[in-house]
Amino acid sequence: MRILVTGANGFIGDSLCRHLAAAGHSVIAGLRSKAPDPGWMETWVHGNLETQENFSPALEGIEAVVHLAARVHMMRERAADAEAIYRRVNSEITGKIATEAAKAGVQRFVFLSSIKVNGESTQTKPFSEKNDPSPEDAYGQSKLAAELALQEISENTKLACTSLRIPLVYGPGVKANFRALLHLCGLPIPLPLRGITDNRRSLLFVGNLTDAIRTVLEDPTSRSESFLLSDGENLSTADLIWRLRRSLGQPVPDLKVPASIFTTFAEFTGKNAAAMKLRGSLEIDSSHFRRTFNWTPAFTVDQGIAATAAWHRAQR
Repeated sequence: MRILVTGANGFIGDSLCRHLAAAGHSVIAGLRSKAPDPGWMETWVHGNLETQENFSPALEGIEAVVHLAARVHMMRERAADAEAIYRRVNSEITGKIATEAAKAGVQRFVFLSSIKVNGESTQTKPFSEKNDPSPEDAYGQSKLAAELALQEISENTKLACTSLRIPLVYGPGVKANFRALLHLCGLPIPLPLRGITDNRRSLLFVGNLTDAIRTVLEDPTSRSESFLLSDGENLSTADLIWRLRRSLGQPVPDLKVPASIFTTFAEFTGKNAAAMKLRGSLEIDSSHFRRTFNWTPAFTVDQGIAATAAWHRAQR
């Protein structure tokens, strides 16, 4: 299959392109700018999606599109017109690429959405496809708008559009918050996180994500639907920290500070948003995806964490 992957040189994009190429597919990389050929590409196209007016040349001869390129969520968004930017990049451009893909005869379109479409946290039950969308910020709203646009396109054309709502993705090459957490867990000092045991969060190893995307692309039935996806094992913050510390070779006893005190201290120091990521719950029920595609994660959480920790140690 000839597959165009936008955002191909990102953390997820690079892993996906290698995985698809290893499975025998022809990968056409969509890049913002020229980059050295890593060897897995059949060819590549480049250009800033925000300024492009015509996507048809890149779609010629393409059988499937995996749209990863996006304006990512930032905890401290500084752009004055952030809502308009998210809408333009994540919603309008997605719809435009899919529309031109349908005209070009592309068969499948896989869109990487976000669990933020469902909301920011869970209380008693995990999120599932049965929950009504409830995005709380411009990023989540833009992803939902893109899903709705793709749904309309799929209903009026022959293009099958599948959206995957995902949580935090980790793995070799990970950046941002999870990489900072890796650094913290590698320090030979006690951490005050052992007391956060009453929350649960879903994660997604990049190897499981790339395998799931390939499964969607190769499925004999075209499915225009939104699915939730995760590793399938939900961890408390204390459990996640312990597993990371063990994999990084830092079995230092951590401090069992009560979660309430941890939260109070975070509020006092102005780190409340970051603290809620560690204290709150965000669980995903991905059973619908597993049943629909007869899919089982290729890697366990422990295998994913071990691979990520090994990469982090090698970087250091």
